[in-house]
Amino acid sequence: MQAIELLTTRSSMPRLIEPGPAPQQFELMQRAAGRAPDHMALTPYRFIVYTGAARQRLGAIYRAAAEARGLPEEACVQASQLPLRAPMVIACLLDYQVHDKVPRDEQFASAACATLLMQQAAFAQNLGAIWRTGWFAEDKQVAQALGAKADDAIVAFLYVGTPAVPTPIKPDKAIADKFSDG
Repeated sequence: MQAIELLTTRSSMPRLIEPGPAPQQFELMQRAAGRAPDHMALTPYRFIVYTGAARQRLGAIYRAAAEARGLPEEACVQASQLPLRAPMVIACLLDYQVHDKVPRDEQFASAACATLLMQQAAFAQNLGAIWRTGWFAEDKQVAQALGAKADDAIVAFLYVGTPAVPTPIKPDKAIADKFSDG
């Protein structure tokens, strides 16, 4: 896939099946993440990779958070099943580091860029991926279970696998009005 095509046709692929990334494909995804903008070379991110049965551990974290919210049993069961929707789920976290030249927002942006670069590297290798957030990404109990410190954050859960069906590419957004001369 050519770079411009990759950048201009990015579209989330929510229906993912086996196989997940092969080791060499995942290595390229990791290398891409390492190219994210990173002021002062802090690498202010970390990733927890769930494949195979490990996805059930993430499902148990989701379920516990749903139970703590008092959600109905059906919603708790559904929460536990969410990580099974792709062969690989990557919890992408801001690993905040106090630094006088690099504010937290900039570090979060770096972690988000690293996540996007992994997603783009997946697409470039004919894999599918979808960036998921929702309340699980904002939940303190989920963050704590993932080992997040107080100033850290969950950037996304990146679901990766083989597209189950061809994903239609959404039309371009008309965003010219979002740009102005300085």
